[in-house]
Parts: sequence; C-alpha cells; structure tokens
Amino acid sequence: MKPLIGISCCIKPFGLYARPNHAVSDTYVRVVDLVVGGLPCLIPAMGDRADVAGFVRRIDGLMLTGSPSNVLPAHYGGPPHPDGVPEDPARDAVTLPLIRAAIAAGLPLLAICRGMQELNVALGGTLDQRLQDIPGRIDHSTPTEQAFGPVRTAKAHMVRLAAGGQLAAITGRSALAVNSLHNQGIARLAPWLAVEAVAPDGTIEAVRVEGARGFALGVQWHPEYDFETDSASRAIFMAFAAAVARHVAARDGAQAARIAAE
Repeated sequence: MKPLIGISCCIKPFGLYARPNHAVSDTYVRVVDLVVGGLPCLIPAMGDRADVAGFVRRIDGLMLTGSPSNVLPAHYGGPPHPDGVPEDPARDAVTLPLIRAAIAAGLPLLAICRGMQELNVALGGTLDQRLQDIPGRIDHSTPTEQAFGPVRTAKAHMVRLAAGGQLAAITGRSALAVNSLHNQGIARLAPWLAVEAVAPDGTIEAVRVEGARGFALGVQWHPEYDFETDSASRAIFMAFAAAVARHVAARDGAQAARIAAE
C-alpha cells in the first residue's frame, strides 16, 4: 500500500468571481507520485477548523510547500507587512500547529521555501521580511543570474552545506547550486533547529530539527521544480521517501506487536 503524503495548500482566488480555492502547485503532487511513491493528500487551508491531530494520525509524511504568500508577522512578533504583501492567515492557522504536532509524533517532514519559514516560526524563530533591503544581502526573489534561464529552475547562487550535516550526507556534496524565489528568510533561528546550508550572503538556506524522532528537514529553494533533471534535488525527495518507509514500517510493526500481545 502506498504511503499517504500530506501536502499543505494555500487559499487562492479562482474563476470569474475570485472564489477562494485550496490550491497547490502540480510540481509537489508529481514529485510525491513519481519519487516518493506516495498518494498525494492535499491538506486544505481551512484555518482553525482543521483537525490537525486527525491529519497527523492518518498521513505517513508531511510536505510543506512554497507559496507567494508570507507568514503573518504576528506569529513571530514582527512588524506588519507593507500594503500589498500577500498573506494567508488560513494557511498559517493550519501549518504552524501541524508542524509542531508532526514533529512530536515523529512524522517525516520536508519543508520547502515558505514551508521552511513556517518551520522556523512554528518552533519559535523569527523572519526577515525583505532580504533585498538588508545591507550585504542579495535579492533572493529574482536574482540576476536567473534572467538567463527559466526562472523556476535556473540556478541562482551556491549554498555551502554544513560539514557532516544531513544534506551533505543526502547529496554527497559540500556545496550546491540552487534556484531562489523568496523575499523572506530566517532572522533568528528557532531553538532545536540546526543550520544545514548557507548562501554566500549569510542567509540560512536549509535547516534540520535537532533531536527529532523522524526526518525533519527544511530547504529554502525549490527542488521540486527540477527533480527530474537535478540529482541533488531528486536525492532530497528520495531521502524523504526512505524516511516515510521507515516510519510506516515502524508503525506497522508496533501495531502488529500490540495485536499479538492481546
């Protein structure tokens, strides 16, 4: 039986009357299907009505997606966003408690772009809202280098991987070229997060949850865009898939043991 992989959704307007829809990019669905080997399960951005505990009990892995929207600053004590900055409070109300519950349950978790920012905020960290306005930082939203290739897949800059870290082990590399499509980034690193990769300007580009019972990794770039052509991107999803398989096997083994003991 294929594992059930939860994929976080956003609220986005759709159609003539701009009705709110629960949406996620097809790239996440495809990578869950083609690499993780799972059944994609879209988790709606239904705000406080979401049964977070119910989702955690039923899914076998959690993928937190990127999005044009930004985490509400109220969740990390930051100043309000300027007018026009997209927000998604209904998504925040689902993903932040879902992250904490998934980690507590040992559920494998892979957080991408906004998802990594949510991971940091959920565990007590803060965000810089516009990296391009900080002296010494590069523009991570539309780096110049990406002008010469497809903006979602072209490599924008290098990241240095932490020696002996999880990403270095997964990819077999000490550095990676990555795409870059974000304005916000980690300011204060949350407790229990360890840095896994750093951009040349010092921006934290990947993290892991230290001491997590299961796989819990976040990356600031978008490996789901080029997993079919980039070996490092594919390796990240394969590592997530292996963690999901271990989680399912351990859970099923524990259930079998309980039944045998009854």
